[in-house]
Amino acid sequence: MAETNDSRPRKSPLLEQTRQLMRVRHLSIRTEDAYLRWIEQFLRFHKELRGEWVHPAGMTGTEVNQFLTHLAVERKVAASTQNQAFSALLFLFTQVLEKEITVDAVRANTPERVPVVLSVDEVRRVLDALPAGPVGLIGGLAYGAGMRLMECCRLRVKDIDFARKQITVRDGKGEKDRMVPLPQRLEDGLKKQLEYVERQHQEDLEVGAGWVWLPYALAEKYPEAGRSLAWQYVFPARNLSREPRPREAKAETASAASGQDDPQRQLRRHHIHESTVQKGIGAAVRRAGIIKPAGCHTLRHSFATHLLEDGTDIRTIQELLGHADVSTTMIYTHVSTVGATGVRSPLDRL
Repeated sequence: MAETNDSRPRKSPLLEQTRQLMRVRHLSIRTEDAYLRWIEQFLRFHKELRGEWVHPAGMTGTEVNQFLTHLAVERKVAASTQNQAFSALLFLFTQVLEKEITVDAVRANTPERVPVVLSVDEVRRVLDALPAGPVGLIGGLAYGAGMRLMECCRLRVKDIDFARKQITVRDGKGEKDRMVPLPQRLEDGLKKQLEYVERQHQEDLEVGAGWVWLPYALAEKYPEAGRSLAWQYVFPARNLSREPRPREAKAETASAASGQDDPQRQLRRHHIHESTVQKGIGAAVRRAGIIKPAGCHTLRHSFATHLLEDGTDIRTIQELLGHADVSTTMIYTHVSTVGATGVRSPLDRL
């Protein structure tokens, strides 16, 4: 493996091949970046051991075990971090190199922790402390509909159904769609937000912009859909931007030959950045005087716990949260006041 300096391998055909295959499998840009970083770290680790770059085609599960054990024993990473590194290497070997590997590395311990949950009064105080506008609406959707942070950020205009009082969460975790309730208290705010999006979109169109990223091959199948109002984000970014992913040379040549606009040159309106929401909710928690380590996901945890305490069936909560396995949803029984923690202490009988 060639290199440009002592610490980073040069942009290689292997990494480009891995990147292209991840896009064929429709992995998110965050997963793509994370997997490529772990593969680079894996290659650098064995370069330091052997004194030269080694192509992974000549490696086996032994080298993978060495790296994963290094992460757990020497770097003392969290279990979730080691699992992400393992997933990246598993993708590299089984999908890219088409090699089967056996992993028996030392695994990082997975702590058994219960989620932080706010009381109804604490949730009310946090929501009241949120600013009006996108951050306040996203906080309301996290608690009122149980949506994940990125599901809120990526919400499209077409996926809000006021008539049926439903929101369609598209391409959630595991590439699954689901329906969640539209909180009545958010209807007026969401309608005003959509009016703002429509005005902003019209202004973008007038300056030659108005494009938005489309999933999978929809941009090729429906070339003008990317400029339609229906596909715009409900919570758009403040500024216009370009496509963050590098464009492949083959696709760039084909685009030029067909005379179509190069998506790399399209001025797009991306969605609000998740850090903006995280900072806004964090500030609201502090203003509300809550000392619990609460954030956006805490509102989702509170949504599930409060539904359980109200008598909602665990399977229904599972579907609303988009959990693949009900065992994931069962964690909320440990923090609910109608579960184990709802038992009356014998001390109170004295």
